[in-house]
Amino acid sequence: MMNPKLTALILIEYQNDFATEGGTLHDAVKGVMESTNMLAHTKATIKEARALGVTVVYVPISFADDYHELTGEPYGILKGVVDSKSFRKGSWGAEIIDSLKPEMHDIVIEGKRGLCGFASTNLDFILRSKGITNIALGGFLTNCCVESTMRTGYEKGYNVVTLKDCTATLSEEEQSLAVDKNYPMFSRPMNHDEFLAEISGEKKIETSSRGYSA
Repeated sequence: MMNPKLTALILIEYQNDFATEGGTLHDAVKGVMESTNMLAHTKATIKEARALGVTVVYVPISFADDYHELTGEPYGILKGVVDSKSFRKGSWGAEIIDSLKPEMHDIVIEGKRGLCGFASTNLDFILRSKGITNIALGGFLTNCCVESTMRTGYEKGYNVVTLKDCTATLSEEEQSLAVDKNYPMFSRPMNHDEFLAEISGEKKIETSSRGYSA
C-alpha cells in the first residue's frame, strides 16, 4: 500500500493541443487516446486521488509565440512542436482541458520547456517540500515526456508508478514498446485501478479478508 499523503499524481500535458478535437496535435494521438480510454481513466483517478489526500500536480508545457526559449534550429520532437505552432502561451491550445481543470488545492507547475517534467521546473523542489516520496505519472506522450519524467524521477529516488491506461502517443506500436519494455525498467507500471487500489488500501483489505476466512 502507498500512503496517499506521501503520493503525488503528476499529469503531464493534458492540454487542448493534444487532448481536444481541433488541437494542433490531436489527430496524431487520438487513436491511442481512444484505445487506452485515457481521459476517462484519468478523470476517475483524479477524483479518487483527491478524495484520499493525494497531491494532484499538473505539468503543462508552453512557449512564447516565437519559441525563443528553444534553440534557433530545433530538431526532433521539439521541431514538431514549433512547426505545428503548438502550446503557445495564452492560446487555447496551451490551456489545460476543460474536463480536467485544476481545482483550488492542486498544483500547476510552470516553466516546462522540454521533455522532462523536472528539467526546467521546480517540480522536484515542490515534491520534496511536501514530503512526497511516491509519484504516479500520466499524460502525453507515453514514450516522450512521460517517459523522460519517469526516468528522472527514478534516478532522483522517487517510488515511480506509470499509469499505463492514462497515457497516449502517436501509434499503438510506440505505446506498446514504451509500456511493455521501457516502463518496467524505471517504474512500477500499473493500470489506474491498480494504482487506486494501492493508495486506498484495498489490496491490504482483500488480503486480510482472505487470511481471516482461511
